[in-house]
Amino acid sequence: MTGLEQQLVRHLQEAHAMEQNVFRMLDGMISTSEDPGVIDTLEQHKVQTQRHRRRIEERLKAHGASSSAVLDVGGILGALAKLPLDIVRGEKSARNARDAYATEHLEIAAYELLERIARQAGDEETVEMARENRSDEEAMAQKIAQSWDVVVEDVLRSEEARAGRTAP
Repeated sequence: MTGLEQQLVRHLQEAHAMEQNVFRMLDGMISTSEDPGVIDTLEQHKVQTQRHRRRIEERLKAHGASSSAVLDVGGILGALAKLPLDIVRGEKSARNARDAYATEHLEIAAYELLERIARQAGDEETVEMARENRSDEEAMAQKIAQSWDVVVEDVLRSEEARAGRTAP
């Protein structure tokens, strides 16, 4: 395996671990969300995330490689460690939206980099997979961006309710 192909495989493995982590994070966000519309969007994105993971596994297999157990386990443990904090923290909708928005942009950057490395390696199938996955992540980031006003209203409504409970 050439140095360039090794880099490509490493970035595919990192993308797989990233999707594993996102899958677990989505579970946490779904379990702490109360809005049915948000839950539906997160559930749909979870299905996309599974599809992304399968696509990456296919590209790894094409290169005679597999996912990295070390990276996958590290991502899963990180997501699971965050779950108890997600359950008890306040302003869940705002924090979930912020975390999801940041995560989507991390995924966008990872797929952009993967696409460029695959292009250098002459792997057009991985180029196309990375482009398709990135497009899904950009669409999700846009959905989140369009919801900022709703998130702020939810935070303010929650704050008013909390202030009402603590008033004398």
